Amino acid sequence: MENDIVRFEQRERIAILTLNRPAKLNAITYAMNDRLLALLDRIEADATIGAVIVTGAGERAFSAGGDIPEFTLSIKRGADEAVRDFCRRGQAMTARIEAFSKPVIAAVNGIAYGGGCEITEAAHLAVASERAVFAKPEINIGIPPTFGGTQRLPRLAGRKRALELLLTGESFGPERAVELGLVNTVVPHAALLPEAIDLANRVLRHSPLAASRILHAVTRGINVTIAEGLLIEREQFARMCMTQDVVEGLDAWIERRRPNYTGR
Repeated sequence: MENDIVRFEQRERIAILTLNRPAKLNAITYAMNDRLLALLDRIEADATIGAVIVTGAGERAFSAGGDIPEFTLSIKRGADEAVRDFCRRGQAMTARIEAFSKPVIAAVNGIAYGGGCEITEAAHLAVASERAVFAKPEINIGIPPTFGGTQRLPRLAGRKRALELLLTGESFGPERAVELGLVNTVVPHAALLPEAIDLANRVLRHSPLAASRILHAVTRGINVTIAEGLLIEREQFARMCMTQDVVEGLDAWIERRRPNYTGR
């Protein structure tokens, strides 16, 4: 049953990962966190998968965040254990998503609080249902965000707008999430997964190697100086130059046909 806490489904070249504790608003347990990491390892090694969609089970929540009863026990056992079991584990998960070599799309179907919001922040792209609602509510229980929320949200939304959300814990809707740069678009609830799949397919028609190089350049470059970022960009371009996908893309453009990328 433990493997069911994150459901895996493959639709052609897209992996769909579903956080699966709907009765608990898909709150993230340590086991769920570890399972998600294991599935990402599996997906990264699978050449038949080119993109990932992460969503939540049920009609109410994407994820309400970390499982409070579980991490409360860790906190009561001391800071060292709480940092190791809860903070480092959650940060490793969101860092893995952010640095993943294949596009990760969050399909936010409902409540995205705390860790659920942080998964959305870390994902490369995000589509939100009209029913989605976001919050950084950790301050309400006397802690700062622990899965990267104090770092990624200011980079997405700007310092003052992020601090307003972090310091008040107030919730906000999907249109506000678009304004803040947290999600790309808002769609009717019934259209959420089809829209996320369509977005994935719009990416997948291009070279998977080029997509990976872009993801790498953006993820590494966003936190360094522009000069360092341009060096990273050049490095990623150089890595593409010797690939068959570059030759195919250029030949297809010259010949006015659709390219046939092989990922080599």
